[in-house]
Amino acid sequence: MRKVLFVINTLGVGGAEKALLEMLEFLRDRELSIDLYVLLGRGELMGRVPAHVRLLNRRRDCGSVLDKAGRRALAARSAACFFRYGHWAGKLGAVARSLPAMVRRGRLQPDKLLWPVIAAGARRPEEPYDAAVAWVEGGSAYFVARHVRAKRKVAVVHIDYGRSGYTRAMDGDCWAAFQRIFVVSEEIRAPFLRMHPACAEKLRVLPNLIDPAAIRRRSAEPGGFADGWQGPRLLTVGRLTYQKGFDLAIQAMRILKDRGYEARWYVLGEGELRSSLEKQIAALGLEEDFLLLGAVENPYPYYAQADIYVHATRFEGRSIAIQEAQSLGRPMVVSDCSGNRLQVTDGQDGLLCPLEPAVIAQAVGALLDDPDLRRRLGRAAIERTQPGRGDAGGLLEALTGGDLV
Repeated sequence: MRKVLFVINTLGVGGAEKALLEMLEFLRDRELSIDLYVLLGRGELMGRVPAHVRLLNRRRDCGSVLDKAGRRALAARSAACFFRYGHWAGKLGAVARSLPAMVRRGRLQPDKLLWPVIAAGARRPEEPYDAAVAWVEGGSAYFVARHVRAKRKVAVVHIDYGRSGYTRAMDGDCWAAFQRIFVVSEEIRAPFLRMHPACAEKLRVLPNLIDPAAIRRRSAEPGGFADGWQGPRLLTVGRLTYQKGFDLAIQAMRILKDRGYEARWYVLGEGELRSSLEKQIAALGLEEDFLLLGAVENPYPYYAQADIYVHATRFEGRSIAIQEAQSLGRPMVVSDCSGNRLQVTDGQDGLLCPLEPAVIAQAVGALLDDPDLRRRLGRAAIERTQPGRGDAGGLLEALTGGDLV
């Protein structure tokens, strides 16, 4: 039986994390002995690791990685990793190489800045593996590349690498250690290769796995909206980060209110921008209209109870949230950006629009005004949903060496 290690940065309620749990289920009964290591040892989904997977973390915390407690845990983890195993100059050097690029871009991203330090100081598995998988970019990729002994190393990239904040200086020689690199959609292949052209022969596409039937079952569980609002509900699911474009969504909601629409917009997710978004909401007088509900372990009752799903993001790899909304037949408004345009066909199973507040408001307003259009788009969305488990064969081959011979 082959021994396989999966490594992921956190197990919060994000798309990559959910996709990992689906992959681990897919690999059940595949004659693999599977270990999982979560670099930060934290996340709401820590309790949902399948029973056939051995979780290596000594300490496990089911708290959010994105709220204040999560940020404190990140700081404590980073400090511990800085001192573990020594090599302090090298760790400081990794931060120093990455910081100037972030300053030039005007966007300081502490998590990305600290991933090299965390990867270098995270506890290393003593045993060797037949294969090791870095499930996401950043810390897990650096850790598997440099600190895991494995005959075969595989990585999965979930984001538009060119817009994510990663740089060549930050990555160093990380990607040279992998025999196979998967991207979750064809559209994010090019941005990755622009930064790492030497990896062209290693790249393959591995779409996220979802289980639509399980999503529909969980949507019927207790939960969902509890505020008693009787009007239309808009829903967005995503971390409160720059990528997800909530600053623009808030502006779009103000435009909708000014045009006389009575609706509420709800957000499921947590993140470092919560404070600034709350200030923007208050400044625009939307405290009762644009509601940040935080992260929840089961978002599916919210999807099922929402009238419209909105996914107005700056960039994506392949959005699990869109797939979840499609599984539940939600009509949706989606920004026309990398990743999103591969998942939604404008006018057929959703509305694609430029990422501009006025245009987002116009598209949402069109759906609010037209119940028949909402029903038609929702039916088409659910018909488009496919389980997608057959696509996982490429990863299974990479783990067993079948596609690398």
